[in-house]
Amino acid sequence: MLIGFVLMGSVISTLLLFGLIALINGYDLTEAQARLTTLATNPSAIKNGWYSLMALQAINHIGTFLLPALLYWSVIERRSWPQFSTRPLGAVAGLSIAAFVVVAFMPFDGLIIEWNQGIHLPQMLAPLEQWMRDKETDLAGVTKFLTTFDTPVRLVLAIFVIAVIPAIGEEVLFRGILQRNLTIWTRNPHVGIWLAAALFSAIHAQFLGFVPRMLLGALFGYLYLWSGNIWVPILAHFVNNGFTVLMVYLYQRRVTTVDVESTESVPVLGAVVSLILTVAMLVYFRKENTTKADS
Repeated sequence: MLIGFVLMGSVISTLLLFGLIALINGYDLTEAQARLTTLATNPSAIKNGWYSLMALQAINHIGTFLLPALLYWSVIERRSWPQFSTRPLGAVAGLSIAAFVVVAFMPFDGLIIEWNQGIHLPQMLAPLEQWMRDKETDLAGVTKFLTTFDTPVRLVLAIFVIAVIPAIGEEVLFRGILQRNLTIWTRNPHVGIWLAAALFSAIHAQFLGFVPRMLLGALFGYLYLWSGNIWVPILAHFVNNGFTVLMVYLYQRRVTTVDVESTESVPVLGAVVSLILTVAMLVYFRKENTTKADS
C-alpha cells in the first residue's frame, strides 16, 4: 500500500508539473511534455533552466516522497509526527556526532564509489551495463548543471532543494516508515536497516553508485535505531547533502582547493582513517545513547 501511495504521488506531481508548465507558458499538454523532457535531459537549452530544474526537483521530491509518506502514516497507520520518534530530541546524547560522522565517512565512501563504478557485468549483460553507464553519464550532466552556482542566492536555493527537502522526505519514508515496518516484519533491526538502505539506494536509479549509497542509508538507519528520534537521521542526511553543496560552491568561488566532485582516486590510507573515525564515532554514539536509555 505504501508503494501505491508513492506511485500515486509521483503521478500526481508529474501531472502538476505538466499543468504548471502549460499554464505559465500557454502550452498544450504535448508541448508541456516536450518542455519537461528537455528540462530533465538538457536544462541548459531552456531559458532560466537552472531555476526551472530546481523547481522540478522540489515538486517531484515532495510529491513522490514526503507527502505520500505522511499521508500513509496518517491515514493508513493512523499515527502522528511525534510517533516517528520513541525518544525526545533533548534526550539524545552526542547529537553533534550525527553531523560529524557523515563528513568523516565521506573519504571511505568515495573509495567505495570508485570501486562500484569499476564493476563490470558478465559479457552477456554488456548491453545492460552500457545502458547503465549511459544513464549515469546523463545524470552526471544534469547534476553538474544543478551544482553550478554563481550567486549566494543560488547556493541558498540549492541547499534547500538538494539538502533540506530530501533529508526530510527520504528519511521519513525510508527510515521512519520502511525501516520501522521491515524491522517489525523481520523481527530483526539489522535486517530492517539494511533492507531499507538497499531500497533507498535502488530508488535513486544510479546503479554505479548503488553500494556506497546503500552504506550511507545504513549509516542513517543505525543513527535512527540508536537515537530513537527521526530528526537525527534527518540531520545527518542534511549535513551529507548540504556539506557537498557548500564545498562545491566554495570550490567554484576558489575559496578552497578541495574538489568534492573530483573523480581522482581516494588514497587508501585516507579511506582507512575515514573508516576508523566513522566506526569510533558510531560506537561512541551507540554506547552513550544505550547508557542514557538504560539509566
